[in-house]
Amino acid sequence: MLIQSKKVWIADQFIAAAIEITDGKITDILPYGSRPADVDYGDLRIVPGFLDIHCHGAFGFDTNDANEEGLRNWTKNIVTEGVTGFLATTITQSEKVLTDAVANVAKVMDDGYEGAEILGIHFEGPYLDMVYKGAQPEQYIVKPTIEQFKHYQEAAKGHIKYITMATETDDDFALTRYLTENGVVVSIGHSAATYEQAVMAYAHGARSMTHVYNGMTPFKHRENGLVGAAYRLRTMYGEIICDGNHSTYAALNNYFMSKGPDYSIMVSDALMAKGSPAGSKYIFGGNEIIIYEDGSAHLTSTGGLAGSTLRLNDGLRILVEEAMVPFNYAINACTINPARCLGIDDHKGAIGVGYDADLVVLEPDYKVHQTWCRGQAQLG
Repeated sequence: MLIQSKKVWIADQFIAAAIEITDGKITDILPYGSRPADVDYGDLRIVPGFLDIHCHGAFGFDTNDANEEGLRNWTKNIVTEGVTGFLATTITQSEKVLTDAVANVAKVMDDGYEGAEILGIHFEGPYLDMVYKGAQPEQYIVKPTIEQFKHYQEAAKGHIKYITMATETDDDFALTRYLTENGVVVSIGHSAATYEQAVMAYAHGARSMTHVYNGMTPFKHRENGLVGAAYRLRTMYGEIICDGNHSTYAALNNYFMSKGPDYSIMVSDALMAKGSPAGSKYIFGGNEIIIYEDGSAHLTSTGGLAGSTLRLNDGLRILVEEAMVPFNYAINACTINPARCLGIDDHKGAIGVGYDADLVVLEPDYKVHQTWCRGQAQLG
């Protein structure tokens, strides 16, 4: 299979090129027009497939539901926004609910599915701070322990790859160190940590922050908080929800321009309501959620933000066209940066020989024309 375009994103630039795909891999990159192509996309842009490392669900399914067909429907349809890989993300709940949830993800991964690749599990909670819990149900928030996490990881068959936790509640950073030693990315989030505590968490292995600006201590010029740490710790990854609701366009610009092109990660933090109309109501973490006209999700009890329905192709458009973030910063945030964070950047997150043939073909208005997952053409 040979596809080509006059705008293929390689080495931080668009070039005219043809991409040879064999058995799900990119096996050659050639000059545009050097061989007859099976598909010629003309002036449409081809970029690496999008990776969403923080998404709870879509199309009426939530990771905590532990429903096999719901998860399969998610993987099959999420390609319409250009997502070729994601971490199925939990929310704080009872030990039984979380155990069933991660076991369900592992079973679907073992038994097979279509569409976007499940890269593993993002375990958000239950080791969080009560003040910055957001929509996480407080009755199930607990202190972190290695023993309990081992139980979850066993049920997940080792597929928990990333965890959000309030590291300041982790005595002597015991779980933080254990996770780091065992290849699980520790992300500080839903946390009341000070700037100084964040630096200490970094020293003990934490390498990311969850939805920067939201669910964390704010920046003040004399108390820099976690937001200040997100700015200052240059080699700390930081997720950010790029929907224009969780953070203003100016805040997005400030963050990306401070962080640089290599450590920002765009996430959707999408709920099961993604793909549903405004006014839809769902139960998320035991709380009722309603979807507003702008696509944001709110607790019906308090009106507080509780997640989003963001499509990643829209997030890319918002970053470039509204927040005025350079294109390479924006595209890196949903491709190579999450791949590096997860340690899979040797085969994900870029267009090059030896990489998985995960590709997105974009219209000029950022609509997805076509998605390729491991060399298979998906729904556009």
